[in-house]
Amino acid sequence: MSQPQDVSSISRTPSDERRKRLLILGALWLSIALALVAFRSVVMPFAGAALIAYLVQPLVARITRWKVAGRLVPRWVAILLIYAGFFVAVYLFFVALVPQLYRELARVSRDAMAFANSLTPEHVQELAQKGESWLSDRGIPVALSNRALEGADEAAHAGQFSLALDLEQLLGDTVKRASSLARENLGDIVNVSRSIVAGVAAGVFMLFFVLMVGAFFSIDAQAIRRYFGTLIPPEYLHDARQLVQRIDRSLSGVVRGQVTICMVNGALTFVGLLLFGVKFAFLLATIATLLSLIPIFGTILSSVPIVLIALADGFQKALAILLWIVGIHALEAYFLNPKIMGQAAHLHPVIVAFSLIAGERLFGLMGALFAVPVASILVACFDYARIKAQPAPVVAVPVEAEAARPPAA
Repeated sequence: MSQPQDVSSISRTPSDERRKRLLILGALWLSIALALVAFRSVVMPFAGAALIAYLVQPLVARITRWKVAGRLVPRWVAILLIYAGFFVAVYLFFVALVPQLYRELARVSRDAMAFANSLTPEHVQELAQKGESWLSDRGIPVALSNRALEGADEAAHAGQFSLALDLEQLLGDTVKRASSLARENLGDIVNVSRSIVAGVAAGVFMLFFVLMVGAFFSIDAQAIRRYFGTLIPPEYLHDARQLVQRIDRSLSGVVRGQVTICMVNGALTFVGLLLFGVKFAFLLATIATLLSLIPIFGTILSSVPIVLIALADGFQKALAILLWIVGIHALEAYFLNPKIMGQAAHLHPVIVAFSLIAGERLFGLMGALFAVPVASILVACFDYARIKAQPAPVVAVPVEAEAARPPAA
């Protein structure tokens, strides 16, 4: 009589082994996701480091193909060369920016002091009369000068409506209020200065930290890719490679293409500011370059100070520089975006706007900077899943091939 076989000795079927592997790998991916959510407050520096490593990857790959004394350049040497070039560029940028910024601020201070000293009673009355004439030409009767104020008082006593504003008293009250506010907040200047210094020190430390982690990511890029490859079941490796290729096409267009477009945008903005003689040209062009990293909203934010500063020199100059900016962004939208970013990286403006608002609400300004790259990854994954879910196309067999097929036995 045969003995009953022990259940534990029964070998597992391939389907059970596959289910077990999928459960284990799914649990590992879930643990990674939970760790990212739990430590989301410290994720942004590492995301920035990964983004830097992704940006410099083509340049690192090109440098590592060079041969020096018959040997290929190591990856760490390539990264050091790139970082050295970056710091040289930053040094040259500050060498060019700081003296000009100092000159512009000194000029603004001199102009403000000269304007304050010129506000004599006679000059104020002259400005009031010019303001009255300008408003009256546009059908707005407002009394600003002393003589007009006396007429407005007489009209008010006679029961007639008249709008009056004592410009001299208004300016005097404004100056007194500003002086008292400055004296009251003089003690806060030290605290504000201390906060600024602490913020700058923290920013410099974080910059070096991000660059260091980015270097580690770039040096160990192959090992990191192989490690994450072990978290994917072998039967899904082909789909995973296709998905990574799709993400890389989309992300390279959004990230590297956007950086290229920002540089072109900043250069053309600087040329326009110099061409039309707008003040603070270098500083405004730098702000426009940095804010262009944020699509849509960055363009609007960078255009406002440019137009306002040009408006101080005249309406025609403001209109001219506004048309120049519109021309730059038309060139960007209809030529640079299709050529540099390509259709693979194209995101609908609604998706871009939604991702920007969501990123800003969750992580502030840094979230807005990373919003579009993250949206491009999610859209690429969504599109790939949507395509894989579609039924396989039915291939029509030609009539000649059907006729030539041998009959079934």
